Amino acid sequence: MFVALFSAIIGLIVGSFINVVAYRVPLGKSVVHPSSSCPECETPIHWHDNVPILGWLRLRGRCRTCSQAISPRYPIVEASTGAAFGLIGWWLGPNALLPGYLFFAGTTIALVLTDLDHKRLPDRIVFTGTGLTVALFIGGAVVEGQTDHLTPAFVGGFAYLVLFFVLFMITPGGFGFGDVKLAFLLGFVMAYTGWTGLVVGIFLAFLIGGLAGTAIMVFTRRGRKAKMPFGPAMMAGAWLGALWGDSIASWYLGL
Repeated sequence: MFVALFSAIIGLIVGSFINVVAYRVPLGKSVVHPSSSCPECETPIHWHDNVPILGWLRLRGRCRTCSQAISPRYPIVEASTGAAFGLIGWWLGPNALLPGYLFFAGTTIALVLTDLDHKRLPDRIVFTGTGLTVALFIGGAVVEGQTDHLTPAFVGGFAYLVLFFVLFMITPGGFGFGDVKLAFLLGFVMAYTGWTGLVVGIFLAFLIGGLAGTAIMVFTRRGRKAKMPFGPAMMAGAWLGALWGDSIASWYLGL
């Protein structure tokens, strides 16, 4: 329980930073300078107004200086990240792989936001997330005595990368090259838990993407002209495959 609570608190703080990353990185801005400010009057936000969730509630969703409305997305992202980190901490417990899974969670949340907002998976987030997640997994595997998991993880990562590169080449406009670059990270994490997690995660990515695409075509005015980023479906499938791949496969095969 302590690990879950501590992870949730870290998640709230990380969620606040993810809001900054998702907003600034696609615009080519620094994530550390300048400090957070109101986009309307550009007044720097005081540290006590930057406390995750509580700061927004304290301000009643408005800038202290100009009363410009502050999007509820900020506390929602903070709360969601805190909840995700808490669940991962509860699921994994005191394990050396926990930092790797938490960093992977933060990376995927930031990428989902940028892909939905800008239809982009920025290299700065993808490459940084991939490098540090893989490094943390390697360190965790050494500490936990699971170095035998690393070979299938790397093979799975490259296999998913090759799959999306082929799809990118044979279906012009169907996938973005950002999806190709993201595939290695997702394949690595899924395959770390076993080949079943990788297969289930890939299958669910296309299932979720297909269902979401169908819903958008049916329920939006743009219909077939509507474009949907595939990155969120890839990341959703990856998490489901990594966490519950064996259980989902057993349930499916038992039908």
